[in-house]
Amino acid sequence: QVQLVESGGGFVQAGGSLSLSCGASGSIFTSSIMGWYRQGRGNKRELVASITTEGSTNYADSVKGRFTISRDNAKNTVYLQMNSLEPEDTAVYYCYARIATRPLYEYSYWGQGTQVTVSS
Repeated sequence: QVQLVESGGGFVQAGGSLSLSCGASGSIFTSSIMGWYRQGRGNKRELVASITTEGSTNYADSVKGRFTISRDNAKNTVYLQMNSLEPEDTAVYYCYARIATRPLYEYSYWGQGTQVTVSS
């Protein structure tokens, strides 16, 4: 069984910063992609940023230059540093990971979500 546990988030004024972290635990053989999605009220869940085991990153256009994703492979943990936050960044942020518990058996896992609220 694999679990993703998120921490961080909260309330901040526009222009401020917040950081999120997400640790994967359980019977993990390999973890390829880890990342963050978000879902604002009335919106679809969208990709914020992702990172591969090798460190290749991908960002949504709306967060490029403001957010930075990183990971610690030894700890199976992914981080998201969010700077210059805007009210439009307000959403529930979900951790995501593609994890194999044994060779060739890779599945997607999600965290429980953490609220980020940015006031204007």
